[in-house]
Amino acid sequence: MTEHDLVRELVEKNSSKIVLIVADGLGGLPMQPGGKTELETAATPNLDRLAAVGTSGSSVPVLPGITPGSGPGHLGLFGYDPLEFKIGRGALEATGIGFELGPHDVAARGNFCTLDSAGLISDRRAGRIPSEESFAVVEKLQAVKIPGVETFVKPVKEHRFVVVFRAAGLDGRVADTDPQAVGVAPLDPQPLAPAAQKTADVAKEFVRQARAILADEPKANGLTLRGFAAKPALPSYEELYGLRAAAIAVYPMYKGLAQLVGMTLVGKAQSLAEQIDQLAKSWNDFDFFFLHFKYTDSTGEDGAFDQKVKRIEELDAIIPRIEALKPDVLIVTGDHSTPSKLKSHSWHPVPTLLVADTCRPDGLEKFSERNCLRGGFGIFPAKHLMLLAMAHAQRFGKYGA
Repeated sequence: MTEHDLVRELVEKNSSKIVLIVADGLGGLPMQPGGKTELETAATPNLDRLAAVGTSGSSVPVLPGITPGSGPGHLGLFGYDPLEFKIGRGALEATGIGFELGPHDVAARGNFCTLDSAGLISDRRAGRIPSEESFAVVEKLQAVKIPGVETFVKPVKEHRFVVVFRAAGLDGRVADTDPQAVGVAPLDPQPLAPAAQKTADVAKEFVRQARAILADEPKANGLTLRGFAAKPALPSYEELYGLRAAAIAVYPMYKGLAQLVGMTLVGKAQSLAEQIDQLAKSWNDFDFFFLHFKYTDSTGEDGAFDQKVKRIEELDAIIPRIEALKPDVLIVTGDHSTPSKLKSHSWHPVPTLLVADTCRPDGLEKFSERNCLRGGFGIFPAKHLMLLAMAHAQRFGKYGA
């Protein structure tokens, strides 16, 4: 019997409400030995108050020592083993902007970047070019034509876009072209399996034509492709947990991931305050709410320690509005750690807090990395978080006689 088989067997429906707040890239590191992390530096009176009555722990997104992308990080939080269920970033981005992937499609997430005169990357995100500027650049890429292949290029947000290749015989097992560094050239698309050679060749031709089209752009004169993927097949939240699940997110990728696990996208919020407004409006229509907060991650990736602190404080300040709705289970966590010190995702366990009337308090009085390492949940796999949420919502029956 698999864990999902067991979940289906034990699920019991009731009127309880579960709210999962994912502060993307929440975990951090001290900038100097002996210092504090971003979360430890932030003034978080509301989260600290909840830590005193809830149970805390540190979640491991994939495996100890493995640095996850946002896709695997969220899959784990949703209760899907990220080693069993793999979703490429391209499929997430495409679904998130409303592009319905077909059986012969392979999607990739694109990043505009800035190249210097030698063709080396000087800025991996093209200065986080504003959406209104990048959308015009995406429009120029409609001129790319590849014989025998339908090509769709769609804007996402800021420096991000999606490219979808449609043709028989495509396979998503192609390596990323983003070297994850500056001062080096973008990589060529390389197949990770013989069946993906055609896709790699198509992607290489797309990049060749795109580079020529973008040559005169002041910021977005280059591009990288990541997360080549076809549409995955996942059991839905309704099927697995018996939950009517809603997603309230700003960025398309997270909307896409939520849709792929059967969540309903609600509202068009563009700020945290608007997300909470939407949460209140949708309260009577759903059992489970996934609320995604991006900016703890983007500030970490920029190495902006003080800005990440401010974003954490922004999240803390909104907590009372969520409490006022009286959720039966409230969870605050992250999909991975993004320390400002590293300017990237990392393998470090993620601080996690669960609050419910059925909690066994663990004596902690602050929500932080150090405290969560001593919390009642200990260091645990992120894929078990939904089991805990369901249990505290009293949505599981007893296993066995």
